[in-house]
Amino acid sequence: MLDVSDHFRNAIRAFTLNYGDPSTDLERVLEDDPKKNMAVLLKAWLLVLSNDASSFEKAKQILADVATRTLSYQDNAHYRALELAINNQWPSAVSVLDRFLMEDPHDLIGHQCALRLDGYQGRFHREAGRAARALPFWSKEDPDYGIMLSFYGFGLEELGDFSRAEDISREAAELEPYGYWPHHAVSHVLEMTGRPADGLKWMDSREALWNGSKCNNRVHIWWHKALFFLELGNLEEALLIYDEEILPVMRPVATQLCNPTALLWRLEILGLKAGRRWQDLLPLWQEQLAGMSSPFNEIHAAMAALRANDHFAYQSVLNNIKSKANTDNELAPAYREVAQPIVEAMNKFVNEDFKEALEGLLPVQGSLWRMGGSIAQRDIIELTTAVAAIRAGEKNIALSLINERLSSKPDSFINAKLIENAAA
Repeated sequence: MLDVSDHFRNAIRAFTLNYGDPSTDLERVLEDDPKKNMAVLLKAWLLVLSNDASSFEKAKQILADVATRTLSYQDNAHYRALELAINNQWPSAVSVLDRFLMEDPHDLIGHQCALRLDGYQGRFHREAGRAARALPFWSKEDPDYGIMLSFYGFGLEELGDFSRAEDISREAAELEPYGYWPHHAVSHVLEMTGRPADGLKWMDSREALWNGSKCNNRVHIWWHKALFFLELGNLEEALLIYDEEILPVMRPVATQLCNPTALLWRLEILGLKAGRRWQDLLPLWQEQLAGMSSPFNEIHAAMAALRANDHFAYQSVLNNIKSKANTDNELAPAYREVAQPIVEAMNKFVNEDFKEALEGLLPVQGSLWRMGGSIAQRDIIELTTAVAAIRAGEKNIALSLINERLSSKPDSFINAKLIENAAA
């Protein structure tokens, strides 16, 4: 018979492994101990990290209740971070968590929340430093050490320390075989270092561990597998993953909708038409647009609208971006200086005004991280920029951009196709 502490630990593990439903155990905890503040705060984090406007309202109600309680130091740190995160003050929210984690390096909830919020800002690499600060306070014999190690591995990957990232993440995957972060980190390493055949072997050898219904991010893992097929030139297999693996299990939330959108966009610019899939995908995005506050998500929503040839939907997304760009919110500069230029350039690209698309995309290359997501995810913009240069007839610019891509992936089918098209 599990007691309150067992259920709470199970909830924390489900949350930080991204495996299973933490809500079920949290409800059991709160049935027995409705005043357990960290359980209530974790419930709020689950809502806030969904980055969904309707969930934010529920989280605000939870925080209003928590504000009337006596809070511990840990409770108060999470409460303050949540207040900031709900108002899209992501950098400040992470700063609160970072300070607290220096004092309590064993708080896995705090580590996961900081990692996720940094990811929304394109700062996944910061987890390398955060985990490096914490790990010396851990022992390999500590429960959940593998989870902490997996955070470190993914941070190292985004930092570009691929060799250490792979070794550490493979070790973490042995310790926590169902963990999302270690499997994900190795997948990223194999993608970033141009080893798609190894990537497919990694995916296939562990599919039973990541492709079950309890794996909350399996849609994203399928997206990674599709990328490996793209790098090998097997576009049809990548499209099959979209149809047979991603769509049947995808939840209609923005964080998941980015995966099929990004995959179809890549397929389109590589020459495989997606057809009616865009028109089928766009309504799912439209259900999410009200209150959306994520440059990364909104860029993808605009891409879906453009490919579906729905100018009204595109204009709605663009207007939302412009509105957020003109506020004093901490995210306003990312909207103004990165998201808006990208979305406007993508419009030019889809309408075959490639010179203007290129002129819009080139200035943001050095700031792409601010749109959010990982390096692999943001490559969609760099790839589109190279294609725009080719189609605009800007051969030297195109070759320069392709040379940069070849430096890390000399055997990539995608890069070979770019060279072929640039030379035509």
